[in-house]
Amino acid sequence: QVQLVESGGGLVQPGGSLRLSCVASGGSIFSLYGAGWYRQAPGRQRELVARITELGVVNYVADSVKGRFAISRDNAYRTAYLQMDTLKSEDTAVYYCNCGGMSGYWGRGTQVTVSS
Repeated sequence: QVQLVESGGGLVQPGGSLRLSCVASGGSIFSLYGAGWYRQAPGRQRELVARITELGVVNYVADSVKGRFAISRDNAYRTAYLQMDTLKSEDTAVYYCNCGGMSGYWGRGTQVTVSS
């Protein structure tokens, strides 16, 4: 069983930066799965933001965040990261960490609010 806990969200002004972290517990299973960051804004469906393979290869970045967000992971610390730069108001959402795909493991989410 893998449990995921996100952190690093908060309130930031447009143009600012945040770094989200997702720490996995439950042994070394995390290193066997791809990981991803999703987000869900009020009234909208959850969408995939970025995804990284178990070996650290980035295999998806949403067009809306390309050039601004970067996903990474450190299997030694069982942690995935989402570096978010040049944040915009439309990035406001709850951000969720995922491990193992849609039917895999999910964190509870961390709120990101971009507002002046």
